[in-house]
Amino acid sequence: MAETKPLALDQIPLVLPHEAAFGRDDFLPGASNAAAVSLIESWPDWPSPVVLLAGPVGSGKTHLVHVWQEISGAVIVNARDLVETEADALARHGAVAVEDAHAGVDQAALFHLINAVRGHGAHLLVTARTWPQSWGLTLPDLASRLRAATPLEILEPDDELLSRVLVKLFADRQIDVDPAVVDYLVVRMERSLAAAQDIVDRLDRASLSAGRGITRPLAARVLDALSTAR
Repeated sequence: MAETKPLALDQIPLVLPHEAAFGRDDFLPGASNAAAVSLIESWPDWPSPVVLLAGPVGSGKTHLVHVWQEISGAVIVNARDLVETEADALARHGAVAVEDAHAGVDQAALFHLINAVRGHGAHLLVTARTWPQSWGLTLPDLASRLRAATPLEILEPDDELLSRVLVKLFADRQIDVDPAVVDYLVVRMERSLAAAQDIVDRLDRASLSAGRGITRPLAARVLDALSTAR
């Protein structure tokens, strides 16, 4: 009987990337993001003109920004691309989203955008992985404006949300997975949506390489490989 060679997880076939779906129906609500979803959907009845949405990588901030864009027609700008001279023009759209402010932003530009938004009766949604205190701000007036913003935080997902996310990610790839495999992953994986995306991608590749479906032993090997790589 021929010996079965173990699958080398670092030599698995290329899988074509899957385009992220950012529609409202594609967003999975849960206890960890309920407050954020509620406020986004309550627009334009916001408690303040500026909302600051913080959450870890892969937690769904960008998805919520696109949901808000569907509702409000917001213009979306990356923080690094924000220019002071464009503040007034952006505010005239009525709704503006600035993403990834933690990664670096022209402080004067953001300050003037906040002022322009308030002056035009518009709304601004700023996303970041952390709160402004860790951004290294040197402009006191900007720090003051951000303290007046409405804070929203997306927390780590609970077991129920992680399970639903895994099922959806597999379904997006047209992969049927035994619920027992999903349960196995949920209690052993890193508690983040980014980790869920990574695990599904690795399992998809490993399954194609092995020429068989996704099983608990295969899931265990992928999780072990991830743990060893850290």
